[in-house]
Amino acid sequence: MNATIEFNGKKYELPVITGSENENAIDISKLRGLSGGLITIDPGFKNTGSCQSEITFLNGEEGILRYRGYSIEELADNASFLEVAYLLIFGELPSQNKLNKFYQDIKEESHVDEEMKKILDGFPKSAHPMGVVSSLTNALIAFNPTSVNVDSEEDMYKAIIKILAKFPVLCAWALRKRTGQPLDYGDSNLGYVENVLKMMFKKPSKDYEVDPVVASALNKLLILHADHEQNCSTSTVRVVGSSHAGLFASISAGVSALWGPLHGGANQAVIEMLEAIKEDGGDTKKFMAKAKDKNDPFRLMGFGHRVYKNFDPRAKIIKKSADEVLGKLGVEDPVLDIAKGLEKEALEDSYFVDRKLYPNVDFYSGIIYRALGVPTDMFTVMFALGRLPGWIAQWREMRLRKEPIGRPRQIYTGENHRAYKDISNR
Repeated sequence: MNATIEFNGKKYELPVITGSENENAIDISKLRGLSGGLITIDPGFKNTGSCQSEITFLNGEEGILRYRGYSIEELADNASFLEVAYLLIFGELPSQNKLNKFYQDIKEESHVDEEMKKILDGFPKSAHPMGVVSSLTNALIAFNPTSVNVDSEEDMYKAIIKILAKFPVLCAWALRKRTGQPLDYGDSNLGYVENVLKMMFKKPSKDYEVDPVVASALNKLLILHADHEQNCSTSTVRVVGSSHAGLFASISAGVSALWGPLHGGANQAVIEMLEAIKEDGGDTKKFMAKAKDKNDPFRLMGFGHRVYKNFDPRAKIIKKSADEVLGKLGVEDPVLDIAKGLEKEALEDSYFVDRKLYPNVDFYSGIIYRALGVPTDMFTVMFALGRLPGWIAQWREMRLRKEPIGRPRQIYTGENHRAYKDISNR
């Protein structure tokens, strides 16, 4: 199948690529050469496929999300986060023996060099945790200077294990730095997710017991965030990796890309919005009216999604966990009460229902993290922890396929050639 582009009286035949879910794409990789310089322009790359990938399928119109062919609903209900990580990275769900070895290998690499603490000490307590995590992730390169030989399956596996082992420690350290708590390595007898909770929340001189409801909710949240096709941070990881930058550097770049409020910072923006509503008196109906007023700059954060045009399948899953966590912990928080009020009104308001502006995963994840006592500026770090396997999988796929270095073109709109003027004549 081909597509034809006609320009200046000439026609150019370009192949059409069809994916396994019948998605079609015009392959324009040779257009510039064939046409003598013609390129396409697509600000934000909303209509441009940057790669072919076997990892994640997303259909925003129908609310479908699958990892390696498995529905997000089945994975969230039945799998552990480590199983999903293995699936994303290596392509298949692991057997029990493979999963056991995977986690044992991770535990063996979970120690972070003590000198990393000196880098952490250099940050003020007020530093944003995402900046801390990005810097610490990049600093791992100094303690693991050997570049990854992507032609060696063993080298690739070791690098993947190291980042899966050390990244949760760095995330927990960022929180404990933020809250003034001593650093903690957790307990190797706990599961991956349970150990994350212990590293983050254990108080000095007190035992820490993992609440199964909390652990289950966090496990689901991490799975739901594990990958999401070619979003801003994932594309960043692939582009940085395409220069043959190492895995740690590429992941660090992904953390920085995720930091923005239009991407991973959305769940933080939800809580900040709820707190602003509380400070204004807590009248949810007033703010629902403001959200519907085209002339009002107020935006209702956590509702609707730029990709999902119907509903966010992840939100349906995590709503139940949010209700369970709030019920189990018995949290009394006016901000969370406002959240529940907004949710109820939006689901019953024809303006939002007709436009399919349903609460999304950022809305519910913000509620859960707030209930757990996670500081607002740590929300995006939790997102990064969940997205880690997806970044690894995308980096690995790109390197194994020997994809070319990312180098977009542009349309120049500046001044034409002009002569240099001596400073005395300017």
